[in-house]
Amino acid sequence: MQLNHLHLHVASVDRAADFFVGHFGFRRHAMHGDIAFLRDEAGMDLALAPGPPDDFPPWSHFGFRLEDAEAVRALFARLEAAGVAILHPLDEEEPDFVWFRCADPDGHQIEVYWEP
Repeated sequence: MQLNHLHLHVASVDRAADFFVGHFGFRRHAMHGDIAFLRDEAGMDLALAPGPPDDFPPWSHFGFRLEDAEAVRALFARLEAAGVAILHPLDEEEPDFVWFRCADPDGHQIEVYWEP
């Protein structure tokens, strides 16, 4: 069993879909009414529904574990160059944990990390 579905409310379904397709490897999979379903290579479904932003506590986030530290560094550089909001800068203080946090266009916190 594995977690394979996340549902978020977004101000603009197209804007949010473009963000996750462009930066996180999702592809547009299906539309069910006004909800867009994106899917990645691992089969993770991301449902984007129009609506007011989710009211998560300030510590709440979801994350992407990448294959190595260099992939985290590369994505950080691409997101920073694209003007994506960086909430916590690239952190490499621990030799076996490299990470940063950014926000999607609706302010959902996303952690990107690598650990062996």
